[in-house]
Amino acid sequence: MTNREIARVFEHIAEILSIQAENPFKVRAYTRAAQTIADLSYPLSSLPSQAEIEKLPGIGKAIAQKSWELIQTGKLGYYEKLLSTPHARLTEFLRIPGLGPKHAKLIYDHLGIDSVDALRAAAERGELESLPGMGKKTQAKILQGIEQALKYKQRSSLAEMHPRAQAILEQLSGLDPVEQISLAGSLRRMRDTVADVDILVASDQADPVMDAFVSLPEVADVLARGPTKSSILTRDGFQVDLRVVARESFGAAMHYFTGSKNHNIRIRALGQEAGLKINEYGVFRGKRRIGGQTEEEIFGLLGLAFIPPELREDHGEIEAAQAGELPALVELADIRGDLHVHSRWTDGRNSIEEMALAARKRGLRYIAICDHSSALKMARGLDRARLQEQMREIDELNRKIKSFAVLKGIEVDILADGRLDLEDEVLAELDVVVAAVHSRFDLSRAEMTARLVKAIENPQVNILAHPTGRIISKREPYPLDLDAVMDACLACNTFLEVNSFPERLDLCDIHCRQARDRGVDLAISTDSHRIDHYDWLKFGIATARRGWIEKRHVINALDLKALRRKLRKAR
Repeated sequence: MTNREIARVFEHIAEILSIQAENPFKVRAYTRAAQTIADLSYPLSSLPSQAEIEKLPGIGKAIAQKSWELIQTGKLGYYEKLLSTPHARLTEFLRIPGLGPKHAKLIYDHLGIDSVDALRAAAERGELESLPGMGKKTQAKILQGIEQALKYKQRSSLAEMHPRAQAILEQLSGLDPVEQISLAGSLRRMRDTVADVDILVASDQADPVMDAFVSLPEVADVLARGPTKSSILTRDGFQVDLRVVARESFGAAMHYFTGSKNHNIRIRALGQEAGLKINEYGVFRGKRRIGGQTEEEIFGLLGLAFIPPELREDHGEIEAAQAGELPALVELADIRGDLHVHSRWTDGRNSIEEMALAARKRGLRYIAICDHSSALKMARGLDRARLQEQMREIDELNRKIKSFAVLKGIEVDILADGRLDLEDEVLAELDVVVAAVHSRFDLSRAEMTARLVKAIENPQVNILAHPTGRIISKREPYPLDLDAVMDACLACNTFLEVNSFPERLDLCDIHCRQARDRGVDLAISTDSHRIDHYDWLKFGIATARRGWIEKRHVINALDLKALRRKLRKAR
């Protein structure tokens, strides 16, 4: 079994136990073990014994024994027993925003409902509002959550799909017949959610490539096997389509299968105006093929500069290319530091020093430690005394670490009335103040807008974190007037965050473009809670690129001296 498959077993166990109201420490133990196993850089099955598994952080003897049973047999007796209980079917309810394990069990115990379809019907009939501790408001939220869950059911997050697609890509790229290989579709355009994976190969020997593809260890089912296209369903439950084309058609196929549909329609129309036919096989003048081996050829024959895949949404990129005004999009290499990093002082996994050294190893020159403030009690948020103690640790660390800087910061909660969770005189001692909403998402549009604007107008605030509050596939953005928020940022020299955390990617691409057009600068940060979270920066960069963001729009693309100047000026 793969690490991900083992982790999913433990995740499901934790969900079932939470519905059964099992000891919360036991539930957390399975959740923590799943996270540890999913994050391993090597197969758990490569460990020689149960004793070695026990040495992993967050894994005790009981879970190590169960891990070993899964590795040896592919099954787990304890899990099979849990799956036979009615509560196992209720875990589907936990995919519904706003519906937790207590309400899932309550609904089942009183109404016998164990499917989302039956739950939806009962909510529409008004049967939930009479249950203990629920009412009309909760019932309405559950109905809204069901609609949202159904909306995202067929799509996975970019960060979930991208590494798995890359793993398949790497396995195929090592085959001798493969001359060129690339992702295509919405995954290549780096959309925040993806329905399936498209892979394109250039080769004059399609059969051995197809044979290898349908025989990959990830394959659960072969949906189709053809001479130029095959489709598989992986054991993780997502579909991968592979197409093999001739080398001379690779660029044309890349363009065609990358999309988007609207972009492609515009490009084909431009070709027709120029007397050309453009399709997945190439560019043709009459019957004569005049291009298509590379994407650059296609754009060049239309008099256009190369349009990066992230921009191909028919949102003005063709007009910009015609006018020679395509943006020089920000790149991962442009980022000099991370302005939103957590440590084990609150809910992070690593020490400040570990976070700093890991960032330096990745080529960054500075980070800002922005642990939670005290209002976020579940994260053991910092009060004034603990924050000042942390600041002393950062001073000592900066004297110790060479060629790197750790900035003093905080992710301070914005309270419901717009006040901040810490006093201004405390915040004034920090290098960076990141303000964020973590509660009371139920405010009206006017109330939420006023709340954010008031925080932005506080002269100590530098950055508004994850500004719209969305959680991809789980929570829609809270209602707010983003234009008013951006106007306040512009007036107060406050910056908006592009949060690279895979479930957030907030600001989204559309709002990044909106900020760019209004003149509001951005901070592309990871919100890292442990060292491997720095790898998520590429997803924040992709989101910003889709929003036409350039290096000049990003404050953490500045060197440290220029950044300090910009932060001081903002205050």
